[in-house]
Amino acid sequence: MTNGYGEQQHEGVAKELLSLARQHGLQFASDEAKVTESGMDFQVAMAKDTSNVDWVIRKPRRSDVLERAVNEKKVLDYINGRLPVNVPEWQVFSDELIAYPRLDGIPMADVSTAGYDWNTNHEELKDEFVRSLAEALAALHAVDGTQAAAAGLRVKTPEEVRSHYASQAQEVKEKIGVKEELWDRWQSWLSDKTYWPDTCGLIHGDLHPPHILLDGEQRVTGLIDWTESEVADPATDFTIYYAIFGEDELQRMLTNYAAAGGKVWPRMKEHIVERYAAYPVLMGQFALLSGDKGIMAMTRGALGLD
Repeated sequence: MTNGYGEQQHEGVAKELLSLARQHGLQFASDEAKVTESGMDFQVAMAKDTSNVDWVIRKPRRSDVLERAVNEKKVLDYINGRLPVNVPEWQVFSDELIAYPRLDGIPMADVSTAGYDWNTNHEELKDEFVRSLAEALAALHAVDGTQAAAAGLRVKTPEEVRSHYASQAQEVKEKIGVKEELWDRWQSWLSDKTYWPDTCGLIHGDLHPPHILLDGEQRVTGLIDWTESEVADPATDFTIYYAIFGEDELQRMLTNYAAAGGKVWPRMKEHIVERYAAYPVLMGQFALLSGDKGIMAMTRGALGLD
């Protein structure tokens, strides 16, 4: 009964997304599409067109996603061809639909109700994976504020990043709450400039395994879902990496990042660890924005309230 209902839901989403895409001039080989409902911001389907090209079709779930989608389009237009990995080229972009040819490679992992369904051996990261991701991040972070501002991208200084995070933390404390011990740790980190970078660079902003595409040799071939991208703290792009793979792998990544030309400052590793400790701030912000009760319950746990 549950599976049948879920299949009916997916069929309905597939038909809706394919219909919207056809209204924007795309032609598909059939009415079949693979639907992914796990995304927080978009409903996503993949389907083949009449030329046997795979397309990714994304429909915004909420109106607040549109502003960030405009930013994402600017980022993609700017970085296309500037990185050693591929990024999406949007062929359709409107308030109701985004569509582009699917990039080669498979996601490092897919999102499931249990967390991640891994498509590679994440317990033994190959040198080629670490090196290729480090090279991509070094090239991305080399884009500075002056370059990005000229392209119309969002730009923050280190001071603005720190101030913005402090404001977000305060809002989460006032509207949701936070365990005193955790709050004190955040304040210690936010008030100590020695943790923070002197300069900012263009970041992906949401670099977790489903957004990293790999080939069969575990080489990074592409990065997707750039909604959160802006010029900000480069350490942001290592936070989830540290959370998943641990301190030793973080150090390995930073060593390769420095070898690829990435800027590593004295307390960068410590800063990444503290960023992860403050990750519940971002969870709280999304819980408040989405109004999702399940996300709020998970957030309260991360804030030490339950």
